[in-house]
This record gives sequence, structure tokens and C-alpha cells, in this order.
Amino acid sequence: MLRKGLVNLSLSKQPFKQTQVHKKPLSQFKRMHLQQDCQVSSSSSSSSSSSDGVSALLVLPDVAPAEQEKLFVQKLRQCCVLFDFLSDPLSDLKWKEVKRAALSEMVEYINHNRSVITEPIYPEVVHMFAVNMFRALPPSSNPTGAEFDPEEDEPTLEAAWPHLQLVYEFFLRFLESPDFQPNIAKKYIDQKFVMQLLELFDSEDPRERDFLKTTLHRIYGKFLGLRAYIRKQINNIFYRFIYETEHHNGIAELLEILGSIINGFALPLKEEHKIFLLKVLLPLHKVKSLSVYHPQLAYCVVQFLEKDSTLTEPVVMALLKYWPKTHSPKEVMFLNELEEILDVIEPSEFVKVMEPLFRQLAKCVSSPHFQVAERALYYWNNEYIMSLISDNAARILPIMFPALYRNSKSHWNKTIHGLIYNALKLFMEMNQKLFDDCTQQEKAKLKEREEAWMKIESLARSNPQYVMCVDPSGLNSPVEMETDGPFIEDVQMLKKTVQARAIQMAREQRKERPLVRRKSDLPQDSFTTKALETHRRAEDMLTNHDGR
Repeated sequence: MLRKGLVNLSLSKQPFKQTQVHKKPLSQFKRMHLQQDCQVSSSSSSSSSSSDGVSALLVLPDVAPAEQEKLFVQKLRQCCVLFDFLSDPLSDLKWKEVKRAALSEMVEYINHNRSVITEPIYPEVVHMFAVNMFRALPPSSNPTGAEFDPEEDEPTLEAAWPHLQLVYEFFLRFLESPDFQPNIAKKYIDQKFVMQLLELFDSEDPRERDFLKTTLHRIYGKFLGLRAYIRKQINNIFYRFIYETEHHNGIAELLEILGSIINGFALPLKEEHKIFLLKVLLPLHKVKSLSVYHPQLAYCVVQFLEKDSTLTEPVVMALLKYWPKTHSPKEVMFLNELEEILDVIEPSEFVKVMEPLFRQLAKCVSSPHFQVAERALYYWNNEYIMSLISDNAARILPIMFPALYRNSKSHWNKTIHGLIYNALKLFMEMNQKLFDDCTQQEKAKLKEREEAWMKIESLARSNPQYVMCVDPSGLNSPVEMETDGPFIEDVQMLKKTVQARAIQMAREQRKERPLVRRKSDLPQDSFTTKALETHRRAEDMLTNHDGR
């Protein structure tokens, strides 16, 4: 057993560009078999001999200050040796532990010492990071199947993570150090480096994507010359995802970075930023795997509207254009996002979109899927939305009233009945005269429709073949289908019914248990579960070390 901190990997005086890597090639069948059995990938792993070019080194604090830079460089070069974590996990355990200890020591070294990041260190750090991180990712475990469901599916974890995590931590400490000088680092952290970093976002390991997110965000903040390039390459990833592959593991993390970037955009917004919203962010709503990244996407859209309210109309119209027709869970997500938009909308912009918007809401209220109808009716619990409706009730109530009126008793879910009566009650209190007019108009429409069907039936009876075609059971009567709903004899009775039912349903809702989605009882991989539970987020790691 090696004593921690007393020994580290050492290469036998090799030049900077020569990294010692010994590979044990795996057949494609064996690699796929191992990945399926273990749910673990190691695209960065390769094996090294247990003793070739390796010797013990002193720990950094034990040498004279004049020798520390030289020893630091040696340790960085040593950490360029890669090990096999997949085909033979038990091989070279001694030297794997030595490399892990070396990385851990260097993390503490640059975190607690000043003036240790000198100019010769920059190329060594970037090279060590590139050797360990930049590799070809393994193929997707399910490239043509259904989209990844974070509640049901388990991710494929990176087998070499014990080393990769420390490399990420060390590089983040390097970027965060007070001694870090972007003017020197820009010679080595260039466009090629950023491009290779972005390619790693397709990793299936959520722990790696978390560190990548923080790393790219720090690079964006410190290298002004790379900002436009980073945004452009992220755009290209989104374009490829939307129009070609519809499969990428890092969309949520990239959107999270963009949310922070958008928050810092200067006003007035540049035309390129508006184009990005309209041509990239909004089309992301039509991808089938929207549920994986929708919270981050909605945040980005709302950030744009808070920056420039004139973008509200094209955004809302685009959402209505992409509105799901047969996917109810996706429809609920759209309703969530639409409410977030309405929370920040300007009254002048609301007037431009309210009619098509409430026509869609009327369809949602009439949806046979109770969660869609329920989510739409929750809009009437939002005080700001109700103030907007109150100011424009003359145009909104005639749109919404037919859907509310017809579904107040005909909808199969009794919870929806209570929410509808609550909405009708609010409309009635808002403008009683308008409510009465809408009630009379709806009654007149139903009566007119009934008379039209009676006229058609009368004409049918005059047909000589009527006796041969008539349905004696009366089950297919069009009159009953069209007039199905609460036919109230007068306005006062409707108003009394609305008030009574709203109070009654409010009481019943408090007694009912909330409906929740029951997850499938699928067997879970204990290794994957434990690895994800013990993962330290990059932001938490930086905060804990800084003591803030």
C-alpha cells in the first residue's frame, strides 16, 4: 500500500510531446459486451505497463521552492499516462492509485499556494488535460430507440471517472486561480481546444457533462476572443440536433450555459442574438426529446423576453405553431412555459397575442386528457394573468366561454368541473353584464343548432327510404351529440349553479389525494445509483474549496 503523497508517477525524462500510452485493443464485440453487462464505458482508457518509466517522486511541499516548478512539470507529464479501466479493471491498481494521488496533490497545491502558475506551466496543464479528456466517445447505448427518460433510464457511466474527475477539478482550479493570466493561456486554449471540449458534451455520463458545463462557462467568461466562436459552435450543435440527428446528450447543459450568457447580453440586443432566439431556440420545441431539456430552454426564452419585450409576439406565435397535437405530456410543458411568458409579458404585447393564445387555451380546456385541461385552468389562479384578462375581458370571455360552458358538466373528470366553475365564477365577478350576454349567446347557439338538426331530421322523414335507414335505438342521434352539456334555462340559474358548484368542488378538491405519476418498477443498477448519489457537482466543489 502506497503512502498518500509520498510517491507519484514519473516518466523517465521524456520530451513534452511524447506521452507514454500502451494500448490493449479490444474487439468490437467484447467492448459492446462489457458495456452492456456493466453499463460502464471507458472511451478514454488505455493500459500502461505497471513499471515502464515509472519511479517515485517527492511531494511538492518537500522540495525547495526553486525546485517546485520543475517537479510540478514532471508531475503534470506523469499524469499524461492513461490506464485501462474497462477491459481489465484490476490491472495496475498500484499505479492507478499513484496517479490519483498525484492529481489530488496538484489540486491542493494550486488551491493553497500563490505564484505557482508560471508561464512554463500553461502548456503543460493544457496538454495534460487534452491527453486525458479529448477522446472518441463510445457509440450511444440506444442510438435509434426512444428518447432518454431521466426518470426511467440509467446513464452509461465512464469507467475512468476516478481519474477524469480529478483532472476536471485540477483544470477548474487552474482557471479559477488568482494567478491565472488569460493573455498567456490564450496561446494554448484556442478554437481547436474549445471545439474538442464541446464534442465531449455528448458523453452519456451526467457527471462529466456537469464538469464540462462549468469548465466551458469559465472559459467563456475569461476569454473574450472566444465568445463569438463558442456561441457559433453551440448553434451548430443545436442545428445538427434539430434537423439531423435528434440525439445529443448535452443539450440541457449547453442551454444552461446559454441561459447565463443571455442574462449578460447588453441592450439593445444585437440582431444575431434575436436570430438565435427565432431560428435556434424556438425550433428546439419540436424535437421529440423536449422533456429532457425543457426547463433550461424555457428559462432561455423568458430571459430574452425580459431583455426585449418586442420579441413576445414572434415567440408566442412560434409556440402556437409548434403546439403538440397528440402528445399530452408535451402539451403540459408548453402550458408551463406559456405561463412563464405571461408572467413577464407587457400589457401592450399581450393585446397582440391574446386572441390566438386564448383560442389555444380553449382547446386545452376541452382536452379529454385531464392534466392538460387542469394545467390550462390553473391560469385562472395567477393574479397577473387575471389582471390582463380583466383588462381585455370583452375580447377574451367570448373566446373562452363556450369551452367552459360545454365542459362544466360534460368533462369526465370531476376535478376539472370544479376548476371550470371557479373560472366561470371569476368571469362572472369580473363583468356580470358580459357574462350574462355570453350565456344568452351560447344558449341561442345551442337552440339554433338544435333547430337545425330538427329541420334536417324533418327533411329526412320526408325521404321515401327514411324507414329503411332510421336507427330505431336512437343512439346515433345528432341532436343529443351537439347539445350535450349543461342546458340552463336562464342566466340567473347558471349564476347560482356556478357559485354553488365552485364552493362544493373547492371542498372536494381538498379531500382528494393529489394524482402523481407512478414510475415503473424497473430493476436499478446499484453501481450506477451509488456513483450518481456520491457525485459532487463542479460548482459545489469550487464553493467548498473557496470557503464561500
